[in-house]
Amino acid sequence: MTLNVAQIRDQFPILKRQVNGQPLVYLDNAATTQKPQAVIDALVDYYTQCNSNVHRGAHYLSDEATKRYEAARKTVAAYINAGRSEEVIWTSGTTEGINLVANGVAQRLKAGDEVLVTEMEHHADLVTWQQACKRSGATLKVVPIHDSGELNVDAFHQLLSDKTAFVAMPHVSNALGTINPIKELTAAAKAKGALVLIDGAQGVAHGAIDVQDIGCDFYAFSGHKLFGPTGIGVLWGRYDVLAEWPVWLVGGEMIATVSYQDATWGELPNRLEAGTPNIAGVIGLAAAITWLQGLNAKDIWAHEQALLKRATELAEQTQGLRIIGTAPNKIGVLSFVIEGIHPADIGFILDKQGVAIRTGDHCAQPLMKRLGVPGTARASFSIYNTMDDVEALFKAINKAQMMLA
Repeated sequence: MTLNVAQIRDQFPILKRQVNGQPLVYLDNAATTQKPQAVIDALVDYYTQCNSNVHRGAHYLSDEATKRYEAARKTVAAYINAGRSEEVIWTSGTTEGINLVANGVAQRLKAGDEVLVTEMEHHADLVTWQQACKRSGATLKVVPIHDSGELNVDAFHQLLSDKTAFVAMPHVSNALGTINPIKELTAAAKAKGALVLIDGAQGVAHGAIDVQDIGCDFYAFSGHKLFGPTGIGVLWGRYDVLAEWPVWLVGGEMIATVSYQDATWGELPNRLEAGTPNIAGVIGLAAAITWLQGLNAKDIWAHEQALLKRATELAEQTQGLRIIGTAPNKIGVLSFVIEGIHPADIGFILDKQGVAIRTGDHCAQPLMKRLGVPGTARASFSIYNTMDDVEALFKAINKAQMMLA
């Protein structure tokens, strides 16, 4: 069975528009995905039917909003196979989720401890641990990658030691598309007694996520890369870890008791969710997951891999183009450079032809330095992209080469 891509595209209003007089070819999905009508409708319905603050409201609208809000938590918990819904913590996105964990890690680390990250980290999963180590006196260790963009697994195991207190790594590289063997690496880290966080920003939209099977302690992701709204994300953590985790923000909702002298914290998930949450975003994210679950995950994977395969073939046939990131196990991401043309100029010319890609260092400056490039052009594919989109990408690239040669 294959995806009915035409039917899927019809559910994304923005794909019908033109850009610079050309049909939109949207290939910037690793930065953010577009939103199906089901998500847009869920947001509109919330604001027009039950807009109210959640919890403790003594009226109908608040009760209805609270029910939708907490039902969304259960939807997310089921989607990632959390042990219980209280393990789902709402955040503004992956970055806040990682910072929430890093705040607690910094308070637990001590001089002599080691934190392990990889060379392919997004800044959100690197700078956080740099700062945690600076605050605590711990040492940051970096696992190298091969020239292909594949993680050096042997080096990972060699760097693990009894000093390793924490390991953070991406499920998928945002810049290269490399899929990491997170279950294997997590098991090795746990055997050393380390806590493990997975940056799932790029992994969550490309296959079934089972946090219990992975075996990690934390898994963070953003809604907007999963066809949901911006400004909403999830930090999942094991209940026994989160229940004792240092609070991140303090204020309303997260307390149990307050006096002028002191305060005590509430139970999960409230203790890690201070203030009025992004209620509409939560409801929109649940709508996105429900919509996505109406499609077959294996069909989605096969479709995206077919797009990547064709794009790779055309890239290899394009004179002067070099693919950056050739690991054998990748999501639908094609990063590349073209001899003699700056990535920003590639993006500018492609945009004039209606083709939307991402250019730059992709919030991964150390990785770009490791690979010897100032940045790349990155095309990233999703379920609504077509083979015609791939052809349009390379037609635009060929035009850019002719214009800038």
